[in-house]
Amino acid sequence: MGDCLPELTTRTVHLCVDMQRLFGPEGPWPTPWMARVLPQCVALVERHPQATIFTRFITPSTMDHAVGAWRDFYDRWPHTTRDRLQADLLELVPELARYAPPAHVFDKPVYSAFASRRLLAHLRDRSADTVILSGAETDVCVLSTALSAVDHGFKVVIATDAVCSYSDVGHDALLGLFRARFSQQIAVAPTSEILDRWRAV
Repeated sequence: MGDCLPELTTRTVHLCVDMQRLFGPEGPWPTPWMARVLPQCVALVERHPQATIFTRFITPSTMDHAVGAWRDFYDRWPHTTRDRLQADLLELVPELARYAPPAHVFDKPVYSAFASRRLLAHLRDRSADTVILSGAETDVCVLSTALSAVDHGFKVVIATDAVCSYSDVGHDALLGLFRARFSQQIAVAPTSEILDRWRAV
């Protein structure tokens, strides 16, 4: 697909990844230009809120609940476990939270939204075949979710101006990688082009 969008139909779902206060300016992992992509995320949600799914990255309740390499991760970020974190930082940013419901919210403890079987079961139940991705971060949770979606047989569309990262270098590199290496299964396009094609539900 590359820069050529697949057909966007009633079987298309918008998956908005981890647009939480956790990654906003008041959170422990601020993504500098989340505010810049938020209007595009809102525009995608507004088009079909009932076809939108939000994910939230939920940290472990205590350090003792982190396992393996995740224990090393939270050794670096001990103030982000839920026993120490301000609870409302796990919530979606207000501009998006007001759409749920009708949008669904799925929590996850790791990068990929597909780590839990619940999301996959939900997408299968609604006969989804294409996933539009927006959110944070391009080179972490969006990347992991995109590749998992491909592994499960979904066509993937990355909204290039509705994803963001802490790292501009990582963001640019990943968009280039999607175009160069995954063009048969992943399309990349600006939000305006996606909205032009995603009209009827």
